[in-house]
Amino acid sequence: MRYLLPLLFLVALLAMLMLRGYVHSEILADHRVRPPAATDQVPEKILKGGPVIDVRDGEMKALSVPEHRLVLTFDDGPDPEWTPKVLDKLKEHHAHGVFFVTGTMAARHPDLVERMVKEGHEVGLHTFNHPDLSYQSKSRIDWELSQNQLSIAGAAGIRTSLFRPPYSSFSDAFDNKSWPVTSYIGGRGYITVVNNTDSEDWKRPGVDEIIKRATPKGGKGAIVLMHDSGGDRSQTVAALDRFLPELQAKGYEFTNLTEAMGAPSAHIPVTGFDLWKARAFVFAVQVSEKATVGLVVGLAVIGALVLARFGLMLLLSAIHARRTRKRDFSWGPPVREPVSVLVPAYNEAKCIENTVRSLMGSDHPIEVIVIDDGSTDGTARIVEGLRLPNVRVVRQHNAGKPAALNRGLANARYDIIVMMDGDTVFEPSTVRELVQPFGDRRVGAVAGNAKVGNKDSLIGAWQHIEYVMGFNLDRRMYDVLRCMPTIPGAVGAFRRSALERVGGMSDDTLAEDTDITMAMHRDGWRVVYAERARAWTEAPETVQQLWSQRYRWSYGTMQAIWKHRRAIIERGPSGRFGRVGLPLVSLFMVLAPLLAPLIDVFLLYGLVFGPTQKTVLAWLGVLAVQAVCAAYAFRLDRERMTHLISLPLQQILYRQLMYVVLLQSWITALTGGRLRWQKLRRTGVVGAAPGSMPGQRRNERRPVA
Repeated sequence: MRYLLPLLFLVALLAMLMLRGYVHSEILADHRVRPPAATDQVPEKILKGGPVIDVRDGEMKALSVPEHRLVLTFDDGPDPEWTPKVLDKLKEHHAHGVFFVTGTMAARHPDLVERMVKEGHEVGLHTFNHPDLSYQSKSRIDWELSQNQLSIAGAAGIRTSLFRPPYSSFSDAFDNKSWPVTSYIGGRGYITVVNNTDSEDWKRPGVDEIIKRATPKGGKGAIVLMHDSGGDRSQTVAALDRFLPELQAKGYEFTNLTEAMGAPSAHIPVTGFDLWKARAFVFAVQVSEKATVGLVVGLAVIGALVLARFGLMLLLSAIHARRTRKRDFSWGPPVREPVSVLVPAYNEAKCIENTVRSLMGSDHPIEVIVIDDGSTDGTARIVEGLRLPNVRVVRQHNAGKPAALNRGLANARYDIIVMMDGDTVFEPSTVRELVQPFGDRRVGAVAGNAKVGNKDSLIGAWQHIEYVMGFNLDRRMYDVLRCMPTIPGAVGAFRRSALERVGGMSDDTLAEDTDITMAMHRDGWRVVYAERARAWTEAPETVQQLWSQRYRWSYGTMQAIWKHRRAIIERGPSGRFGRVGLPLVSLFMVLAPLLAPLIDVFLLYGLVFGPTQKTVLAWLGVLAVQAVCAAYAFRLDRERMTHLISLPLQQILYRQLMYVVLLQSWITALTGGRLRWQKLRRTGVVGAAPGSMPGQRRNERRPVA
């Protein structure tokens, strides 16, 4: 289900957007209009006959409406704003008319088509997408008619035999290109209806002019062309309010076409499977319309959230940097006492020597405890074979990282505990910088500055951007807000008493670092960020490994949020974190990233179906905002800007992978699935931190920040 549901969701989303584009004439639309052509192949009786063309029985008829009968026809609707007003005027003056509806509008506004039929009006076809049929093949013509009928049947439960070609005029306007189409459609059983009185209301000439042009001379009958869609039809509505009573007073009757011609109704009821199929189509269109509106609202929300988050990150990160980089800034008395460094390791044979040797270069007194969690690759033997001072190995059966850390905590000698991963290397000053915040007795935990050590590959460079911009810039913001959500497992420090008060490391979630951090907040401890405590970790080098890691992180974060949900209703420090930290973490780390793909969905939709230029400019605007934030984050961390060259590609490819991972985590949580710990394969590519290269003077000490 974790794989099937995302696939079904993607297929449904694509189908919905394609359907939406189809009914909005953004897909398969043809807006070409053919100029007039010769008329020598059009029968004379058609060119000089009436506006009703009937060739159904093989005999050509061009019929006219009897005297003192007016058939009002309205094209291009139904429109949600103007069609109801037109219907209201017709009902008010006891008049009927014929509405030639397009399939796109009928499917989007089926209630109006249903109202037309219920109030006694006739409905005719005006094609589905309103193309010039003289350019179309017979199969496309059949498709336009069938889809138009499908929309009308789904809306009102009927079929109709009336048809009006798009861009049609009087009968004498038929030419050698349009007449074959009319003849073909007549052979399909349709009566083609043009007009012989054009109000030209689409030009908005004024109410008086519309009435003048719509009024036939000498009491003749007429088919009057008007529009209830396609723009501002206020003049049409106002003209009807005067036109109808004035001509009724002169003895005119406003009827349906078939009533005026003394013919059977043009409407045929649709039943059975055809009716259900039509209703299913209209229902699908309605779902796509409402869902698209929801997606647009979601896009606006996510856009506002993204901009708000970037603005908040820039502002609070600047405040954090300014505060911690002042010359007189101090956490309190310098922390010089020894600390215990815990290194949980499971099959880290390729990395563990680099990790332990990096700790031997530390300029702060430490003891190192490597907890071998049932490794099968000789990890413990490698450490023991190094015979390094103040390094101990504790062995246990494989029980998981939380159990290994608790085992190390039980064997630690000192009151400050530093935790790191077995694939991470420290700079000489990392431990010293990491523990200085404990000079403030309110601080219970410290997050270090985790960096990607293997950033030379493309996927490594993308993760490097994510670490610097997404993680460390976030931590500055959360530090100022006092709701840091996660102490990174690669580089973090804890006050031992604080760990013991919250019960140590828990295996309730797959994100034990997030779980323990939230527990610290709820217990009243401050959790802060030490930017100079840098650690270099080996990031996943393949898509499969990256997927596994982020899948565990995302799912574990959701588990931690759910575990600590009661903090929202609690008082004191726990309540503050619950009402400030949990909503921010849920919003920016779970909900917002889940909605963020809307930006890319609408990007693709805009590129394919337009408006392409505006779409590209909007996406470039979002990218520019992200680039500014990334550049600022790189400047704060004193990183080379050259890695930002891959930022656009990261937004197109890497970010999509993170979206799918998060979606899969959501589905795993909603379906009650369980996710086991997944061990990543290590290569040992991160050999030493930049600050611990050979030849560095061991007695060099930087001032404590």
